[in-house]
Amino acid sequence: MTHTYKIIGMTCKGCRDKVENALNGIDGIAAKVTLEPAEAIIAMEKHISTEKLQEAISAVGDYKIEMNVHEKDTKEEQIYKQTDHSHHEPAVHHHGTTPLKVKKDESGGVYYCPMHCEGDKTYNKPGNCPVCGMDLLKETELKQKTQFSCPMHPEIIRDQPGPCPICGMDLVPIGVDLEAEDKTYETLLRKFKIATIFTIPIFVIAMTEMIPNNPLFTLMELKYWNWFQFAFSIPVVFYATWMFFERAWQSIITWKLNMFTLIGIGAGVAWLFSLVALLIPDIFPNQFKTHHGTVYVYFEAATVILTLVLLGQLLEARAHAKTNSAIKELLKLAPNTATKIVGDKETTVSIDDIQKDDMLRVKPGEKIPVDGSIKVGEVTIDESMITGEPVPVEKKPGDKVSSGTINGNKTFVMLAEKVGSETLLSQIVEMVNSASRSKAPIQKMADKISGYFVPVVVLISISTFATWAIYGPEPSYVYAFVNAIAVLIIACPCALGLATPMSVMVGVGKGAQSGVLIKNAESLEKMNAIDVVIIDKTGTVTEGKPSVESVVSAYPDFDERKVLERIVALNTSSEHPLAQATLRYGEENKISIQSISNFEAITGKGVTGTLKEEKLALGNQKLMEHVKAKINPELEGQVKAAQKQGKTVSYLAVGNKVVGYVIISDKIKASSASAIKKLQEEGLEVIMFTGDNEDTAKAVSETLNLDGFKAQMLPEDKLNEVKKLQAKGKKVAMAGDGINDAPALSQADIGIAMGTGTDVAIESAAITLVKGDLNGIAKARLLSHKVMGNIKGNLFFALGYNVLGIPVAAGLLYPIFGILLSPMIAALAMSFSSVSVILNSLRLRSAKID
Repeated sequence: MTHTYKIIGMTCKGCRDKVENALNGIDGIAAKVTLEPAEAIIAMEKHISTEKLQEAISAVGDYKIEMNVHEKDTKEEQIYKQTDHSHHEPAVHHHGTTPLKVKKDESGGVYYCPMHCEGDKTYNKPGNCPVCGMDLLKETELKQKTQFSCPMHPEIIRDQPGPCPICGMDLVPIGVDLEAEDKTYETLLRKFKIATIFTIPIFVIAMTEMIPNNPLFTLMELKYWNWFQFAFSIPVVFYATWMFFERAWQSIITWKLNMFTLIGIGAGVAWLFSLVALLIPDIFPNQFKTHHGTVYVYFEAATVILTLVLLGQLLEARAHAKTNSAIKELLKLAPNTATKIVGDKETTVSIDDIQKDDMLRVKPGEKIPVDGSIKVGEVTIDESMITGEPVPVEKKPGDKVSSGTINGNKTFVMLAEKVGSETLLSQIVEMVNSASRSKAPIQKMADKISGYFVPVVVLISISTFATWAIYGPEPSYVYAFVNAIAVLIIACPCALGLATPMSVMVGVGKGAQSGVLIKNAESLEKMNAIDVVIIDKTGTVTEGKPSVESVVSAYPDFDERKVLERIVALNTSSEHPLAQATLRYGEENKISIQSISNFEAITGKGVTGTLKEEKLALGNQKLMEHVKAKINPELEGQVKAAQKQGKTVSYLAVGNKVVGYVIISDKIKASSASAIKKLQEEGLEVIMFTGDNEDTAKAVSETLNLDGFKAQMLPEDKLNEVKKLQAKGKKVAMAGDGINDAPALSQADIGIAMGTGTDVAIESAAITLVKGDLNGIAKARLLSHKVMGNIKGNLFFALGYNVLGIPVAAGLLYPIFGILLSPMIAALAMSFSSVSVILNSLRLRSAKID
């Protein structure tokens, strides 16, 4: 049963994720939460009260859940729904699940802080992070509506393809907006150019003071040149870099101190000191004055520092565009148009105008526009950008194809089944964006350090000033002032905050390129600690494309055709892969489909229903016991012999008598053996859980040389076994593909879903393998190793600059070596500490995880 509930109190995607995870943590339900409208669509195995749902979401925040008005039940309806009536309403069972249709959030854009100061919180407009002051970044997304323009007359813009009304040329699609970061970059670049133009003269004026017989002094005195420095500094301070002071002020009034606090204090004090020195020089003691009688001014230090920080921001903006280049490569796969078949005609339409059940023609070399299945034609499809596998895949009628993959050298006709936000490509984009914003546990350490860092640095700066003022050489106050500013500038913790998010962003994108979709950063970190990998059989170890070997009758007066007719009739209402195999077999044998009433799916056992006056049951031995159907001993012996060969057998009972059975085989994937061996070589224990019988499970286990297996497991059995392993201190990864795996996937330390599986299994998992191949687990583990190593390297770079730079800036080396760190050099080092962290993160783009 599926219900829609209203959620109150959600303000961002972070809230949505919290509520969704809390609801999915309840046994027996699968939930999908949306922001617009603010609601939860929940599929339940059995009725769960609103009070229990409320208790779950209250544990994660101030949220409220209530059933939509049109779905509120009367007391009689509630009693009815608590009774088992799965033949009236599709139940969530092991035969599959009806995907939840969720409306996509279609806001004008989603923005987030690159340092994730408020976790997963997002914003609906650009600006600065209210905590750290960093520029908010826009999530990469597919353009919602493709428009068309004329190459000769760009002022012509239309929503549909066609001829240009001026010159008649075909209109071409305007490219997908993949470079939202460029707007920030271009703004920063313009400001940097202005800052540089005005800072260079200030720097030249200041530096020429060191030249004997300064030629500038032949034109005018130093005090007048100081006024020129002041004039040139105004565009730098009050336009090009004013945002830094705004952010610094915001951080102080909210007491959320950050890197801009230090920059604002350091550069601001230097500039204000210089202005006061220019206006009322007589208030300063002599040691603050030059031999020309003017007070030392620091317009050049302030403007150079601010310009260098701006350079750092500029380089970061450019680097940010590269960190998610993997997802942008995926986005480039999205075509703009498609060829739609309407009757006998073919028309070119925008990708946004394709509807479900449309017939589309895909020509050689074209990108497949939406998800669907082949109706006419046999082709090869290049799926490398989604699965990570370079070998083209052969497809025939009935096979599924995905948006963005590339057709080979033959034309085919396809049926559109998933469009817009439902396509695999859109889901990948959403998952990668969400994962890129998530925090790994290791980042908590960096966050904790940053929380104490700024106040400690301010204290060090004050101590530096005091020490130099008391014990420093003349002019001691000048030394004190300059060194205190240098401490403030070099200690900016920007690189520390970027250390984890940058690695996660690049790593998640790299995984997406290789067919490994990461739901959150935490799962990347946890993969390092996994001891045990649990795998399902059907669709995970095996191909999940079973075929019927034979149908056997137990009685001469009830032949194989009659057995097959009843099996086909029962399975018409089922979505399970085994059921689909029997339907295909029935179609080959020209079996006509008969209508079943009172259909019911019994999780982990099979299905029942009524055909005319006959009560039918199709399933395993447990189902036969459930319906009290007797199995002939000779028949049971035949079935066990088939099961020992690794085949799946389902009994058919009419009334209380078993009249026959169907033998179904499911080939083991070619990659399963090598993938399992690879995992075992890494020291992991690989165990198989399956709902199939003991003999079939044993045959598969021996073939693959598994470390163990458990058979005839219901969903709750899988869940309990995972809990038992965790109670022994094991870190468990669970890989599965069906609704019956969802509870165990949620309980495991890492849930890994086969991309070929059900929506609920994918929703319950932390990692999704697009290809549905166990080799993806090895890829995910190697990716985890590389990302964690990269994060540790970033933390070293970030902390290294500060640990080494602060003592030097404070003047610790001056008494021995006479070395002091100019505030301008400190600003340069601080800016490049952030850039070094990002460049180190970008190395992950070329990492090999295959």
